[in-house]
Amino acid sequence: MVRQDYNGVDFGIWNSLSPNQLSCPLDVHSGNVARKLKLLKRKQNDGKALAELDNALRRLDPNDPVKYDFALFGLGVFEGF
Repeated sequence: MVRQDYNGVDFGIWNSLSPNQLSCPLDVHSGNVARKLKLLKRKQNDGKALAELDNALRRLDPNDPVKYDFALFGLGVFEGF
């Protein structure tokens, strides 16, 4: 909802937020993949794990750390990563 340049994938209608303010959704799939990729060490999927994942993804792209969400989730669900 906040990105302006993704060719219709995001609507870009929330002008008060920037992609760098977002956090990646952390669920069982994205958490498991993040652990296998060494982006996340914490075993629980909780607030501390979310902060750890946020920090790791912000090192990869501080302007849009959540762009990795679909890859993390998709690898966990569709590939059984």
